Amino acid sequence: MTDIEELSASERAYLLIRDGVLEGTYAPGTMIGEASLAKEFSLSRTPVRLALGRLQQEGWIEIFPKRGALVKGLSERQIAELANTRWLLESTSVADAPEAECQRMAQRQLASIEAQQEAFAQGDLRQFVNLTIAFHRRFVEVSGNGIRLELYDRLADRHRFALFSTGDMLQSRCAEIIAEHKALVELMANRDAQGFAKRLQLHMSDSGAAS
Repeated sequence: MTDIEELSASERAYLLIRDGVLEGTYAPGTMIGEASLAKEFSLSRTPVRLALGRLQQEGWIEIFPKRGALVKGLSERQIAELANTRWLLESTSVADAPEAECQRMAQRQLASIEAQQEAFAQGDLRQFVNLTIAFHRRFVEVSGNGIRLELYDRLADRHRFALFSTGDMLQSRCAEIIAEHKALVELMANRDAQGFAKRLQLHMSDSGAAS
């Protein structure tokens, strides 16, 4: 196998295992192993081993030689810290954003909310999660601050894990979540930064710090 092919295989293994961890297929506290993963993905053990090492560096798993890898996920404290950091980035960015950009972004956000409603109606949790992550990211994007956006993007995997870990709750609160998203867009469009910050904090609290 060439270096390029080996890299491609390890990247594939990494993405498959990472998605399994983030989306709850491999739940926190469970053990996963090279041999079983290699068989599941029709890969050799080498790219799987490389992928597991990368995921350990990122803090998602802990490898125990000859035993496998323990899925770690995020603790309640880490999820709370994630919510606080997201709140700071989103609320500060909306406060700094130019009025014209807020109006333009509001239209994109309303279109996203329509898509979120459709995802809820179809019971497509993965699509709703993808849309929600992009929805909240735009509250940072609206300021035009590239450093804040770069920092926010580093939180995307943690945000994804938090959303999937509260999937049942999200489905049960779909109407409330959509209403809260609409309220956030309206506050941004009206340039009510203080109201946006307060509503965002309540939104994160009501949704288990995830959405």
